[in-house]
Amino acid sequence: MSQNAAFQQFTVDFWPKAKAKGVSRRLYNKVMGNLTPNPKVIELDGNQAEFNTPIWDYLAKRVSDTRIQKGRAMLQEHRSLVRAIEQRTGVDRHVILAIWGMETNYGGYKGELSTIRALATLAYTGRRQKFGRKQLLAALQILQNGDVSPEQMMGSWAGAMGHTQFIPTTYNAYAVDWTGDGKRDVWNSIGDATASTANYLRKSGWKKTRPWGWEVKLPRGFDYSKAGRSKRRSVAAWAKMGVRPIRGGNYGVSRAESWIVLPAGAKGPAFLVTQNFKAILAYNNSIAYALGVAHLADRIRGAGPFVGRWPKDDPQLSRNQRKELQALLAGKGHYK
Repeated sequence: MSQNAAFQQFTVDFWPKAKAKGVSRRLYNKVMGNLTPNPKVIELDGNQAEFNTPIWDYLAKRVSDTRIQKGRAMLQEHRSLVRAIEQRTGVDRHVILAIWGMETNYGGYKGELSTIRALATLAYTGRRQKFGRKQLLAALQILQNGDVSPEQMMGSWAGAMGHTQFIPTTYNAYAVDWTGDGKRDVWNSIGDATASTANYLRKSGWKKTRPWGWEVKLPRGFDYSKAGRSKRRSVAAWAKMGVRPIRGGNYGVSRAESWIVLPAGAKGPAFLVTQNFKAILAYNNSIAYALGVAHLADRIRGAGPFVGRWPKDDPQLSRNQRKELQALLAGKGHYK
């Protein structure tokens, strides 16, 4: 059986699952009837920059001077919108803008692949079939609800859509109709897209009473085994241990739960982050991504670059080497 024939059989076999989710036969035949797998999706799968690029190169590209300046321009252009969203949700307007900038360069590139075809390809083959099938069903439900036409449902190779790149399940759970026109149009409406992003962050735990975190200076002799998300303490407890904001001053919050992040190890910059950083991680579970969003937000606000220097001369392990090292450590009982 050829690949296209096997794919067509997959679409036939997938119909009962879509029917169970309320998708009509007419819609299913229209969008799934003549599909072929997208080879570009297979090529791009497994090559995400967040996990394959040294963090200093990742941040230099995504928090560039051009993106910072454009973010500040967007802040002025959409000031009333993002201020209203911030007032309603409590989510920092600069973080909303930073996600928009990180995801699509403020709408400059929202993806040009058919979401249905991309997700059907992932659902059919490769390492992400479970993800692809779940997202494909959610995307079909979006079409069934009428928020967007099949022709306008475009996005990334992994099914992320619109100005702020919602995957279909996230869209169904968190997208909002900010404009009140009866549709949650994250593809064309900046208001709907940015408000949906703020709603997602709010429901992921964002609180306006705390920042995302701080770049910090660790005390001499710091015990690095105390770093990591599982080693949470109050900001006051870290301050008592000698962890200080690198630019001086006070934290401003003392009871917030926080932990130390060392994205390039002991020789690189150190950060004390709060649950708001965790809310950004809910959007994309990558330290590099979350730090990029947080830093871009600060730069749009007017803050300066990081103070600490990245250890660019240290050799970096590849993703496969890191996995091999972790497997060896696990074999020696160092992981639960």
